[in-house]
Amino acid sequence: MGEILGIGLTHYPPFMAPDEDLLIPLRRTLARDERVPAEMKDPATWPEPMRAEFGTDEGYTAAVQHRERLVPGFRKLRAEIDAFAPDLVLIWGDDQYENFREDIIPPFCVLAYEAMECRPFTLAGGGYRRNAWQEPADKIFPYRGHAEAARYLVSELIEDGCDMAYAYRPLHEPGLAHAFMNTLLFLDYDRKGFNYPIVPFAVNCYGSKVISNRGGVLPHKVNGNYLPNDPPGPSPKRCMEIGAATVRALQNSPWRVALIASSSWSHAFLTAKHHWMWPDLEADRKLFEALRGGNYETWRQVTTTEIEASGQQELLNWMCLAGAMEVLNYKVEIVDYVETYVLNSNKCLAVFRP
Repeated sequence: MGEILGIGLTHYPPFMAPDEDLLIPLRRTLARDERVPAEMKDPATWPEPMRAEFGTDEGYTAAVQHRERLVPGFRKLRAEIDAFAPDLVLIWGDDQYENFREDIIPPFCVLAYEAMECRPFTLAGGGYRRNAWQEPADKIFPYRGHAEAARYLVSELIEDGCDMAYAYRPLHEPGLAHAFMNTLLFLDYDRKGFNYPIVPFAVNCYGSKVISNRGGVLPHKVNGNYLPNDPPGPSPKRCMEIGAATVRALQNSPWRVALIASSSWSHAFLTAKHHWMWPDLEADRKLFEALRGGNYETWRQVTTTEIEASGQQELLNWMCLAGAMEVLNYKVEIVDYVETYVLNSNKCLAVFRP
């Protein structure tokens, strides 16, 4: 019987860059997002905690403190994985117009790759992406896949009534989409190496925005017009069903598996009711309290409409993990839960065990 460990974390992109590069999401929004009403650019109109967090340095101190608080959590999660010693690591992550584009957008896809090579610090057109580790542009991060386990999982999911897409090689992204890549880099923050075989499990979290935003934080324009919304992603309920079916399959396998959900929670740039400036703290708190109390029915009742209204699209990755942990009746240890008005997204780090 396969044994399971559950992990939840964030793949927050600004952590990839040095804090001094000032990749403060609110600064970017104020400078670039034409949808923000002029009056909302005045800090006097903001919630008081938001003004305090932005401070006199436009969020720089907050960004430094954000990293200082979360990096120890990454180390704690890595220690949990090492102690568990999995045969493979399965990661539920979103694809933001990286591997999947106009030619196909599957709701879910198991990536049954034999091996992956990632170059996270090489820009798409060549050149160097500055990074928090001061590593060179040509640094290659090789990862092993587990094609046998991926094929087994897809077969079992199909047998369990979950029609599942799969792929043996990349389509548009030669390595891994950033949700997977950042997760691996954060879990290896101290660069000890990450040698566990990986099974990436892509979820179409962005749904109605996946093509219309073309992977960016701003909606894309063609001839001066915004692109129409795309069809929605899978529902939260369906993601929980997929997670439940995944854990049933893996329980009957010979492998020890760490199941990882990687995402921040609500995102400011997806939250129209807050003028795309700050995340939905109230919606996140409701789900956080339900998670902490083991109340998965609250998660199951969330609708796609509610997800999109609260900018919680990436939480579909966590919905998969929640469905799995509900089947196992695991207890959750909250490693950290961090709220922010300025740094785009609230973040939760958690471990799930028997």
